[in-house]
Amino acid sequence: MTTSDVLTITEDGPVRVVRLNRPDALNAIDEALHTALTHVWGELEADRDARAVVITGEGRAFTAGGDMGLLQRMSDDLEVREFTLAESARIMHDMIAFRLPLVAAVNGPAVGLGCSLAMLSDIVHMEQSAYLADPHVPVGLVAGDGGAISWPLAMSLLSAKEYIFTGDEIPAAEAHRLGLANKVVPDGESFASALAFAQRLAALPPQAVQDTKKALNVHLARAATGLVELCASAEHRSFDTPELKANVARFVERQAAKD
Repeated sequence: MTTSDVLTITEDGPVRVVRLNRPDALNAIDEALHTALTHVWGELEADRDARAVVITGEGRAFTAGGDMGLLQRMSDDLEVREFTLAESARIMHDMIAFRLPLVAAVNGPAVGLGCSLAMLSDIVHMEQSAYLADPHVPVGLVAGDGGAISWPLAMSLLSAKEYIFTGDEIPAAEAHRLGLANKVVPDGESFASALAFAQRLAALPPQAVQDTKKALNVHLARAATGLVELCASAEHRSFDTPELKANVARFVERQAAKD
């Protein structure tokens, strides 16, 4: 089964495998992939034979974060900005409410929204050379699509502030130490490790797993109440700041020089 060219779903028995599929762009999230991520959770919810899900990236990255072309269009076009931020809020809410256990195979950089996708998963297996990063603030944006919700529940508030403010990369070993990853595996082994764990979860009594997940995610749901919308509103305003516009202009200039 396939949702789109940029995001695919395949079956492995009772496990569904979601792959971000823009490998030539390190799975950077453009409009098409962003929209696919908005709809995939409902599609998986409707699959009554599914018992667990693995999410990973095709190629060398989980996802390098937001596509800079999309960032430019969000800066220039109010309608694109509002639509995309509404999709981001829906992704956050739908992942928190998602009934199936979700295992992230972080096979490379997981940046921005990609980092949030991993952090809103239930189990995270990272490769040794992979890293997490949320660079919203250094770019000039409010960190509005997940980190402010989930990170303080997984590690200390002080550490969450440090990494969200700076956008610094969190290597796999440090992510494990902080509580952002369950397991670190050799490079090339994250998918096999995550799939094996997902199969283990899929073999458990489904009602017990799903309702236990629902109970545990009440903590996330409470943290998200009002916060997703607050962050989206603040991020919306970020696109009008001179710092963000200057960063986008520098990106456009660099791209023009390359071309």
